[in-house]
Amino acid sequence: MKIPAELPPLLESFFIQRLMGQRKASPHTIAAYRDTFSLLLKFAQKHLGREPSKLTLEDLNAVFVASFLDDLESGRHCCPRSRNVRLAAIRSFFRYAAVEAPQHAGLIQRVLSIPRKRHVQRVIDFLTRDEIKALLCAVDRTTWLGRRDHALLLIAVQTGLRLSEITSLGRTDVVLEAGAHVRCTGKGRKERCTPLSKPAVAVLGAWMKDAVTVQSPFLFPSSRSGRLSADAVQRLVARHAGNAQKNCPSLAKKKVTPHVLRHSAAMELLQAGVDRALIAIWLGHESVETTQVYLDADLTLKEAMLAKACPIEGAPVRYRPSDQLVQFLKAL
Repeated sequence: MKIPAELPPLLESFFIQRLMGQRKASPHTIAAYRDTFSLLLKFAQKHLGREPSKLTLEDLNAVFVASFLDDLESGRHCCPRSRNVRLAAIRSFFRYAAVEAPQHAGLIQRVLSIPRKRHVQRVIDFLTRDEIKALLCAVDRTTWLGRRDHALLLIAVQTGLRLSEITSLGRTDVVLEAGAHVRCTGKGRKERCTPLSKPAVAVLGAWMKDAVTVQSPFLFPSSRSGRLSADAVQRLVARHAGNAQKNCPSLAKKKVTPHVLRHSAAMELLQAGVDRALIAIWLGHESVETTQVYLDADLTLKEAMLAKACPIEGAPVRYRPSDQLVQFLKAL
């Protein structure tokens, strides 16, 4: 007879020992896993009629986990990508449970065998050179907030830093002398340095002198000298993009976000002829294959490929119907 494994101590040790102690997971990862299991426990309380503290590992069997994932899509209207993120967190916990509760190996293996859901890989959005110029020109630099936003947008477009990397930049992370660059710690606690262009150095130097009165350790502080939140950056990007639409109507067809600015930086490098491996290093990607999305989105590159290809020239032929069996297979 199998001994039931209580869920609360197993889940607590997963967060404290595995994520925080052994893996040294980032606060962002811990928050994402926390939200996943908060949703899962609420779903269990609703459908199993028991308090989360009374649940066992056997309650979270493959059928139950699959129904939870289905409810995310049908009840909460999550996209397949969000569903896969929740499944990744659950899988991580069950891999830990396989070591701590080996008596439930069969149950754990069935949960781990739940497949990721395939979804459409959409072409990424990015800004052209004219759209980037329109966005930067739309910022009112007569105010302190305007000068901050202009410097932030310019650095985002030129360096391709992630949103979390930009908001965490400190004044000590910037070098404006010879070999000007910004230093940040990205995903996986990987530290990298990104060079700055001469226009970015000039704007950033003026901004740092302007912001010295705020007495904040952050390079782009909030109006209260604290760290800018992700929502604040998203709002300021959307606001300035809306203002830029007056002089650049093509921006109205795009949803401009901080991550689109990162894509724009990558496309600038790609269209300048920079190798994919170097772009991956610049952006802090784990794999070169991650930069494949930029090749898929670069219509100019595809048009250049088409121009190099010889057009197919052939004499017209009379249509002949194919074999009946072949027609049957085509109709399936």
